[in-house]
Amino acid sequence: MADTRTFNVVILGVGFLFIFTAFTTCGNIEQTVVKSLHNETFTGSGYHSLGIIYGVFSFSNLLAPTVVAVIGPKMTMFLSGLLYSGYIAVFISPATWAFYLTSVLIGIGAALLWTAQGHFLVENSEASTINRNTGVFWALLQCSMLFGNLYIYFDWNGRAEISDSSRKNIFLSLLVASVLGTLSFLVLRKSHHEEDMLSEEEGQSLLSTRMMYKDRANTALQDAKSEFKTIQQLLKTKTILLLSPCMAYSGLELSFYSGVYGTCIGATAHFGEAAKGLIGISGIVVGIGEIVGGGLFGLLCKNNRFRRTSVVFLGMVVHFVAVYLIFLNIPDDAPVVFDTTTQSKPYLTPSASIALLCSFLLGLGDSCFNTQLYSILGCVYAEQSTPAFAIFKFIQSIFAAVAFFYSGYLVLKWQLLPMVILGFVGTLCFFVVERTQNFSVDLQEY
Repeated sequence: MADTRTFNVVILGVGFLFIFTAFTTCGNIEQTVVKSLHNETFTGSGYHSLGIIYGVFSFSNLLAPTVVAVIGPKMTMFLSGLLYSGYIAVFISPATWAFYLTSVLIGIGAALLWTAQGHFLVENSEASTINRNTGVFWALLQCSMLFGNLYIYFDWNGRAEISDSSRKNIFLSLLVASVLGTLSFLVLRKSHHEEDMLSEEEGQSLLSTRMMYKDRANTALQDAKSEFKTIQQLLKTKTILLLSPCMAYSGLELSFYSGVYGTCIGATAHFGEAAKGLIGISGIVVGIGEIVGGGLFGLLCKNNRFRRTSVVFLGMVVHFVAVYLIFLNIPDDAPVVFDTTTQSKPYLTPSASIALLCSFLLGLGDSCFNTQLYSILGCVYAEQSTPAFAIFKFIQSIFAAVAFFYSGYLVLKWQLLPMVILGFVGTLCFFVVERTQNFSVDLQEY
């Protein structure tokens, strides 16, 4: 049984590795790809597409648990993988209507995929193995930022323009990776919990398959209503209100490092023919920052209140250094130029080394904030962790969606300014929550 569960966790991680190798690479390069299209009928925007994905994702989270409960996590993940693959396939032969339609569908698919993943991981873990299994899964997932971006570097390095044949080859490769990840979900085996449920349902001979699914749906609907009420109650609590700016900041910086910054590097005229290849290297270095931060702070500093504030403070400092260097190193019009490269000049002569250092700092800082937000929510809301994490993903996704929508219109400095303000306020609010929790614990011990 232990072998089956371990097998399931590894296959789950491998499936996500393949799917998100395709999707994270796509998100990193899609605005650059859209700008390079020699297609007068295509009027889509990569920024708007990503904004739609995160906006739909945030609201779809409310319905996802019901779907997972009715059809099961394995089938949910398989169907969600097909939606991811459909989105990647659109870039092979782009059409505006298909581009935006699949953006909506993948937003729904993302909510279903992540809800099913959490359900399946818990189902295949025990109290003694949950930390190990979570670590294995996240280690495999974070590697998804490396492979696809490495391909981009080798294929785009030295190219001033992205040809149609190059685009088709890239997205065919990413589509194959996404399909392989989707098919891997079919290899997942039934857990002991699922087998018990099935044998119990099979034993009820009078209950038809239709009635069985109807019963599951009714139960899931009642659970969803109960969870929604809990979410409403938690939204009124002081702790969630204070953590909201930090959650919102995580959404802004998510949109910046995952979709905007790579586009800025690729549009910087001073980098010349190396600019497009640097997009891939930037994505890899962001991934390395995420892996280093996740391993260092997520595992070594677990459940230590003093270190939680230290890690968040470090994340703020690291991000502020990155923002300042980006402001000096990258042209102000980099996010918004479309048909040409940048025209304005930054304060410093653009340096690829500084640009990649900023990529690492963005990944490292992101892992600081995310690991500690998960940690404090798990600590404060140990008995209500599911609705608490749902609120976190909702706020994060909404702000990521908003940021993607304004990214194509605002020059760089006006995108960096709200990040600095919200990052500072969010860090202060996190400190207040941590201090309040420490004070409550001290009172209980007294």
